[in-house]
Amino acid sequence: MEVLLFLVAITAIFGVVVMPALRRRKERQELEAAARRTAGGPAPGPGPAFGGRSGDDEAYHDTGLVPVDQLDLRLPGPDPELVTTLEEVRRTQNWRPAGQLLAMTDDSELRWQRVQSLAGAAAMELAHWRASGQPAEDAPAPADGRLSLSKEAPRHDAGWLRRWRQEEPADVGGAQVYAQFLVWQAMSDTGSADHRIVLEEARTVAGEAARLAPDDPIPYITELFIARGLSYRRPDFEALWAKVTQRDRQHMGAHLAALPYFAEKWHGSRQDAEGFARSAAGAAPAGSLLPALPLFAVYEHLPEVQLSSGMYQGAVIGDAIEAAQFAVNHVRPGHPVEAHVRHLLLCFLVRAERYAEAAEQVRAVDGYVGAIPWVDGPHPAQEYAAYRALAITRQ
Repeated sequence: MEVLLFLVAITAIFGVVVMPALRRRKERQELEAAARRTAGGPAPGPGPAFGGRSGDDEAYHDTGLVPVDQLDLRLPGPDPELVTTLEEVRRTQNWRPAGQLLAMTDDSELRWQRVQSLAGAAAMELAHWRASGQPAEDAPAPADGRLSLSKEAPRHDAGWLRRWRQEEPADVGGAQVYAQFLVWQAMSDTGSADHRIVLEEARTVAGEAARLAPDDPIPYITELFIARGLSYRRPDFEALWAKVTQRDRQHMGAHLAALPYFAEKWHGSRQDAEGFARSAAGAAPAGSLLPALPLFAVYEHLPEVQLSSGMYQGAVIGDAIEAAQFAVNHVRPGHPVEAHVRHLLLCFLVRAERYAEAAEQVRAVDGYVGAIPWVDGPHPAQEYAAYRALAITRQ
């Protein structure tokens, strides 16, 4: 009997732990092999975040796909005006093109996306500068606000954002970008000793931005990230959420920022997150992206160990995929947050082996990887490229 029980235990362990691990390893190997086939060579290592040319260009020319080292980590999808602005700001270290762009951006969803991307670009620029072993610029900006006339090249250390705050402290765009920048800085190292201090500073700056533009939901959306990191009590979070919805009830970006708070890994449960997502999706008007929110709730609770290889073809995920597809197919053209939904759809459709549908998402967003799920991993461009390759080669 003891031998029989031992064999049963071994079989259970093999089925629950070993087989899923082997399956994940095989899936990873298939993804890497697909990426190599599409690239025409070995999968490349981490490349620059801001573009560049490589020897793989010719290999990608026939496929129409963007080479891995040219994938843009700052944006989830196309925004030519923002790309031009980001390149100008980085080249000159002059913040004014960014300030002018935000001043002309009235659409709340687009403004949120641009604030996110400008803050993310500054965070990446500073990280690259520090990784090079050079200290960031700490000296005060010139009194006249002009760039240095030195023949030396501008320091690519996100000094433009510091000067924006120093030169125009009452500019709402600068306050919004700086608050979100501080959030990204804090979230990049949640185990650091000054994590909470940086988040507290971000909350102060977000409060300044809210006073400068009382009707704008952006500062309160930024505080949704802060609330998660500072562990707001549920009544306090709900009061904050009420401030967001009073200003824009259907804001998709706000819902994406709020959802993780309700997730099991933060301050809620799977039931809380799914309830929040279903409620928002059910109350969404025609043309809204909110019906896609349940797919993000599913993503927040994917198990580390997947006991069923057909999980992605099951009813729960299948329904969430269908709802997200409905949302992107009926949303207004050019919705700034549409690309976020398409990136997550690409991930789920590949895992569900629905490659032709996944390829549709690739064609819509290729060139940009600044979105979940890719940014949750250490090498967003490589992860996206692997899924992209499977979608294209198996459709």
